[in-house]
Amino acid sequence: MGVIGIDTSNYTTSIAYFDGIEGENCSKLLPVKLGELGLRQSDAVFAHIKSLPELSGRLFSHIQQADITAVGVSTRPRAVEGSYMPCFMVGYSHAKLISDMLGVPLVEVSHQQGHVAASLWSAERMELMDQPHLAWHLSGGTTELLLVEPEGKNVRCSKIGGTTDISAGQLIDRTGQLLELPFPAGKHLDALSRDAVMKDTFKVKCSDMSFSLSGVQNKVQQFHSAHNQSVETAAYALRCVAKAVYAASEQALKAYPGLPIVFSGGVASNSMLRQVLQPLKPVFSPPQFATDNAMGVAVLTYRHQEG
Repeated sequence: MGVIGIDTSNYTTSIAYFDGIEGENCSKLLPVKLGELGLRQSDAVFAHIKSLPELSGRLFSHIQQADITAVGVSTRPRAVEGSYMPCFMVGYSHAKLISDMLGVPLVEVSHQQGHVAASLWSAERMELMDQPHLAWHLSGGTTELLLVEPEGKNVRCSKIGGTTDISAGQLIDRTGQLLELPFPAGKHLDALSRDAVMKDTFKVKCSDMSFSLSGVQNKVQQFHSAHNQSVETAAYALRCVAKAVYAASEQALKAYPGLPIVFSGGVASNSMLRQVLQPLKPVFSPPQFATDNAMGVAVLTYRHQEG
């Protein structure tokens, strides 16, 4: 017996199956033209409508309908008042159709809660679902430091820090645009940065677990103009992000002593970030479950069914 989870973010269409122990995630990046930084919501909605039937067919080709006891879906970016994005309604419509057809419950969660659950499950730290802990949600649209607390079979995520302006993912994607890399640029910058030899960085001011990244974008452009080396520019941008996150994490661990710190979201798959953060003994998921996926939604749905 198992459950289905669906997530339709502004980057990825995904559907997953989870049986309480193992899971399978089928996903597809939304198509973005070279040189562009993401999609308009109307285009993202259309892309999800095209991709979900294909991904569902792939998953259901070897999963028996009779084995499914519930369907879960992310219906909004965060579990807070006013959080809304049209692309999540595509996932909701698809999930509602499946749940009605199978006669099983529909479980609604947020995209952010799904990220936290995916990280904990894939890092084999599910015990933290029932304990307070710190978590970063680092993605194209979000750079939030969270206090995560158990709330029934789900989690409550309260923002305690992070960026005050552009997200880490936005900085990374704008750097990718500068270097004429495909969108999203994270994995491309990651690959380039591994050959860098320079150690230059711009120290981002961090106060009360918060920082600004808009100034870093200007510094990245200046660095690239001065050196004109894609490898070094990629490393410079990632190094600035990693050290800002490190500074805020260090402050958070002092404010909340004894709590583990978990990393989720696509930026959390970056190898430089993982290396820089190691002294803080962070919890990182495997890279494939750091990026947008439906596994966390499926995990939360299974927990809901357990009662």
